[in-house]
Amino acid sequence: MKSQFGERVRTLREKQNLYLRQVAPLLEMDTAQLSKIEKGLRQLKREQITILADILKVEKDELLTLWVADQIIEVTNDEDVALKAMQVAEKEIISNRKKKGK
Repeated sequence: MKSQFGERVRTLREKQNLYLRQVAPLLEMDTAQLSKIEKGLRQLKREQITILADILKVEKDELLTLWVADQIIEVTNDEDVALKAMQVAEKEIISNRKKKGK
């Protein structure tokens, strides 16, 4: 599966001339695992996103947004009603945020 998160991570890493072998140990993984994350074959753990954002000198929210989007796509990709379901979910999220005062 194509991964927006993985593609962005690879782009940022390459832009900074960082090698997989330099970044992977900082995330407590091997280079093969990080390579699979960049290719969309594996997911990074949510708690590692902050670490990766620091390494790549990017806002955590940018990576987190793409990570969540990939999760949503993974779950809904084969559903005919995916867009309708997301609209329903969006309304619920907005309603919940209003109740919490966010």
